[in-house]
Amino acid sequence: MATERLSEIPPTVARMIEIRSGPILESSPVTGGLNSEIAAHVRTETQTLFVKGLRTSNPRAWTQTREAAINPFVHGLSPRMVWQADDDAWHLLAFEYTEGRHANWKPGSDDLEPVLDVMQELAGRPLPPLQLRRFSDRMAGCAAPDELHHFDGSALLRTEWNPENVLIADGGVRLVDWGWVSLGAAWIDPALWVLWLIAAGHDPEQAEYAAAGHQAWRQASYEALAAFSRAQLRLWDSIAGQSSTAWAGPLQQAATSWRDYRN
Repeated sequence: MATERLSEIPPTVARMIEIRSGPILESSPVTGGLNSEIAAHVRTETQTLFVKGLRTSNPRAWTQTREAAINPFVHGLSPRMVWQADDDAWHLLAFEYTEGRHANWKPGSDDLEPVLDVMQELAGRPLPPLQLRRFSDRMAGCAAPDELHHFDGSALLRTEWNPENVLIADGGVRLVDWGWVSLGAAWIDPALWVLWLIAAGHDPEQAEYAAAGHQAWRQASYEALAAFSRAQLRLWDSIAGQSSTAWAGPLQQAATSWRDYRN
């Protein structure tokens, strides 16, 4: 479910930023993304930052801890984290500001090929020495127990392909929001991308054709993809049932379309 976004930086959070980066000259909220209570571009005398934050009491506060831990290992794919800070109320992450636009997943978009290249590069990265959650464990409530083995593997997975978290910048593609990074079969990232492509207007065959450009796609068996499509539909049925936000419905419809195509 999406996290409610604050329209202004609270005074206590502003002080946390200024202690580390100097007086704030200007700040502007960022509307994209789903997981942060605070998301803003912040300009000081010496630098411009992207600052995101969650209350320490938020059930998803662990995602920021995970994002901070993974950042040094995804250099070149993600903006560099400048600092992190927490107090009794807030946990903040500050990143180098990246000028760019959100990716476009519509049919015919020029963004598909460079994003697929970055996805391929990520799959080839060595695993960091971190305790990563297994993707099969994340799917335990959505797939039959005898199907979960399909999702196991030793690849670093981003698992978050919302186009608002993929920036097309002058220096190349930059991926933001790494809180849901996981461990699993390398074909899972392109498979998750399929859902977003369908939601953007591709039919399932077109979406799978795009995903098949990823070398790991051919590792997925028919049975694995069928099980995955069923699990994703159960997941998005649950999310849509709990959320009235605009993004949930299209993903639920995309998951239905893909499940029907795969089964």
